[in-house]
Amino acid sequence: MMQRFILVFIILLIGCKQSDKKQDFKSIDDPVEVTVLKIPKLDLEQANKLAALPLHCINSEYPNKLSQTLGGDEDLKKPAILHPAFYGCFDWHSAVHGHWSLVSLLKSNPDLKNSKNLKMRLLRNLSKVNIEGEVAYFSGKYNKSFERTYGWAWLLKLAEELHTWDDETARVLEENLQPLTDLIIEKYTAYLPKLNYPTRVGTHGNTAFGLSFAYDYAVAVNNEVFKLAIETRAKHFFLQDENCPMSWEPGGSDFLSPCLEEAALMKRLLPIEDYKSWLEAFLPELKNKNFTLETGKVSDRTDGHLVHLDGLNFSRAWSLNKIAEDLPEYAHLKPIAIQHLNHSLPSIFGDSYEGGHWLGSFAIYALNSF
Repeated sequence: MMQRFILVFIILLIGCKQSDKKQDFKSIDDPVEVTVLKIPKLDLEQANKLAALPLHCINSEYPNKLSQTLGGDEDLKKPAILHPAFYGCFDWHSAVHGHWSLVSLLKSNPDLKNSKNLKMRLLRNLSKVNIEGEVAYFSGKYNKSFERTYGWAWLLKLAEELHTWDDETARVLEENLQPLTDLIIEKYTAYLPKLNYPTRVGTHGNTAFGLSFAYDYAVAVNNEVFKLAIETRAKHFFLQDENCPMSWEPGGSDFLSPCLEEAALMKRLLPIEDYKSWLEAFLPELKNKNFTLETGKVSDRTDGHLVHLDGLNFSRAWSLNKIAEDLPEYAHLKPIAIQHLNHSLPSIFGDSYEGGHWLGSFAIYALNSF
């Protein structure tokens, strides 16, 4: 009897040990690898490392991709003149979410290294006069659709982060940013009824990604009009969708998953039971406990498009976490999210500028989702 008890104990012990491990999610034909499941944490040490990434570029004017339509010689100006707040980090949207990164890290880690200097940098960059200059740029004849909708979404994410940060500096920054925030809301609200078809891509134009960030802002500030505009259009675009082709993903330069971004957006909008029914029709394979998803593989991190796949791993992580949130039957998606995050996180430190100028923001947002 004692021997039988010991044998059962050993079997239970082995089972417990194995529950602390996971399979590396590869194709069925690949050999199985067992690795320790390490849930990443955005602690102070990690935060200080991540803060160095936007600090390296938010005030670096060159290299710079302006994405500008020239109406005449008068439009040929230095980036810092055209965009007095957001001229760094290679392009406008990366400069915006570089500033979001610093705000997010300061908000979650008040003891961040050189926090006073970081706040002064934010106050200097996002000054009232600099934001007025950004607003003026959008009034140009050829600039009305500038950064639509990816840059718009990140601007609203920055505004949301400031609004939810209980700090005196945040109140000043939020007030300074408000004219540009209001302009983006106005432009977004006017644009949505004109958009007859959603953009289902893995890059900047993805409609679901933009609407997710815009919706988060609307909820945070209780803007019911903006919130309703987003809900109405998102349901028009996506409510009847079925069988999203996950097997077609990713594209060679994707940093977003069209299927998972849409699923994460609808999680925000639908009552839980309605969402479960919708998700089973949209991505039926996700409910399978044996569902696997291979991480995006980067072959050359000095190539600005190929390195996008590190961003894909981060965005998949935050989308999978959102989908699984409060749904025990989808809890098996969380280890896949962790695996995607852990795959790319070490690569962004000491990375080439092609990835280093933007990937930190994606990593922070993914880390915040756990």
